[in-house]
Amino acid sequence: MSLLEFFYWLEYSPLLIEMRSSPWLFPVIATIHLFGLVTIGGSVLIVNLHLLGFGLSHQPTVQLARNAERLLLVGILIMLVTGLLLFLCFATKYYYLAPFWIKLTSLVIVLIFTFTTHRRVVMDNDRTGLASKSVAFTSMLLWIIVALGGRLIGFP
Repeated sequence: MSLLEFFYWLEYSPLLIEMRSSPWLFPVIATIHLFGLVTIGGSVLIVNLHLLGFGLSHQPTVQLARNAERLLLVGILIMLVTGLLLFLCFATKYYYLAPFWIKLTSLVIVLIFTFTTHRRVVMDNDRTGLASKSVAFTSMLLWIIVALGGRLIGFP
């Protein structure tokens, strides 16, 4: 079975046919997906802006990152669950869309980056060095690519 055939099989399962035919279910899931995006965006921004020297300067980086990480994990969980449902509804369409593959690839890269390199730099608690600033910038850039990839999916 090819990847395209697998996507077709997923898209045309009875549950997803029902979901697509509902006038309210898909928009509700898409709205929850956006709430996950906002949660991720807020937690990423607050830590990375702190690393860049903006805001919350009296709070230790480690403490700020630990507090924001809870929100990040909740946002990621929301985005993955709802994103999977949104994907499954139109899997064969997404198969042909370059922005979908860019988003998916960027998402994998940013998750690996966030939970390895970014976490290591944040736990060093040094927000004045060049390493922390470049990691913060890279993190924000990768998350922006994920968000833009998602937005461009709507413009085939």
